[in-house]
This record gives sequence, structure tokens and C-alpha cells, in this order.
Amino acid sequence: MRNKVLNCLKLLVFLITFYAFSQLYYNRNYNFTEDFELIIGEASKLPATWVGSIDVDKNIPILILAGHADSQGMAGAGTPGEAVDKFGLNPMNPGISDELFWNLKLQESIVKLGKKSGLNIRSYDPGIRNIDDANDPRTNWSVGKRFVKRGGYAIEIHFDAYGKYGVGSGLIPPFFEAPNKIDESIARKFGRFPVLFRGGLGAPRRQIRILEIGKLEGLLEKNLRNLKTRKKTIKLLANEIVRAFLNGII
Repeated sequence: MRNKVLNCLKLLVFLITFYAFSQLYYNRNYNFTEDFELIIGEASKLPATWVGSIDVDKNIPILILAGHADSQGMAGAGTPGEAVDKFGLNPMNPGISDELFWNLKLQESIVKLGKKSGLNIRSYDPGIRNIDDANDPRTNWSVGKRFVKRGGYAIEIHFDAYGKYGVGSGLIPPFFEAPNKIDESIARKFGRFPVLFRGGLGAPRRQIRILEIGKLEGLLEKNLRNLKTRKKTIKLLANEIVRAFLNGII
């Protein structure tokens, strides 16, 4: 009995120490770097031969969607990230995945900066975090599909899974239409995934692009979680995305 108590105490001390070091690891004062490639990490190395060459009207309506905004509490909730899943840190918001937390922050920043830059840009958030039917008219996919049918450009923002579970940054183009010059501009900055990634995902099958910002790990996640670098990191990512939009419509 005594040995069991001692072992439990040792385990408790280890867990407390591990958690304390994890908090320090993710919250210490990092010097912010504006090296975009260093922050987002490696781009997808999957074979992709598509090239976006279709011209885009400069006033094309753009819709920014936050990936997993309608699929919490189910298999498609998005990655918890390395900090939570591997190092045991608290989630940013216990009601949603860390990926969705950052998707929403970045979505807001992209639209704000895009409007300042003169883009015809908006966002959509279903508000309901758990919609079981993918074809429900309130889901990202349904709203994005209708938006594209009316001549708009819809793109869903994601952060990829950490470690071996993720691929890296890059754009997944639409499934049934030729990629355009915005797609090409984004792919040159972030990298590109094959059209048939995982057999063709739900969003691209509805002509909604998917942008994987990068794996939710390492420097990217540290800079997002650190209060001293969070806003700068989100703004840096949003700026690069908005700049890619602008470069694609010139």
C-alpha cells in the first residue's frame, strides 16, 4: 500500500512538472519573426501538376469560411494541435477544437484586411457548431456551394494536423472546374495539394477551395498561443493571403 502511494505521488509530481514546462515552452517571450516560410513550416510535397491560369474579375465576390465551424463534437472537429494533444496544455476554448479557434481568428483578420485593400470580400459563420447533415443549408459547404454557383470564389481556411498526421501547407483546388489565377497565386505562396487529395474532399467537390495554412505545431503554434506574438502572427498570415488574392486578380 505504501509503495502504491509513493508511486502515485511520483506520477503526480512528474505530471505537474511536465505541465509547468509545457506552459513555459509555449508562453515564454519569443522574439517575433516575420519569416513567413519559417513560421508556416514545410509545404505539401504531394505530387500536384495543376496550374491556375483562368483570369479572374477584379471585383469577384470572395467568401472566407472557417474550417470545421459546423462540425464540432464529431469526427470532423479539426485538429486539437500539438500543444493540447501532445503536451497536454489547455485548449484555447474548451467548447471547440484549437484548429477552429484559430480558423475563426484568421477568418476575421483576412476579411478585415481584405476590405481595407479593396477586395469584395466577406465571411460566413453558421454559428451552430454541430450540424450533423453536411447538406444542411446552413453548413459551410452548402453556403459556399451556393456562393460559387452565383459566380463567387469560396475558400475554407484550415490548419493541418501536427506531426505525421499532417501534410503541411498548401491549397486544395476545386474538383470540377479549372483552377484560376487566384488559386495559382495562393499555391505559389503556400504550396499545392493534388486535386484528388484523399479521393476528393467534400469542400472541393462543391467547388470550395481549401487552404491549409500549415501544421498546428512548432513555431506556428507557439507564436499563435503566445500573447506577445499572437496578433502579429495572425496579421502576418492574413496579409499573405490577402496579398495572394490581389496578385491573382491583377
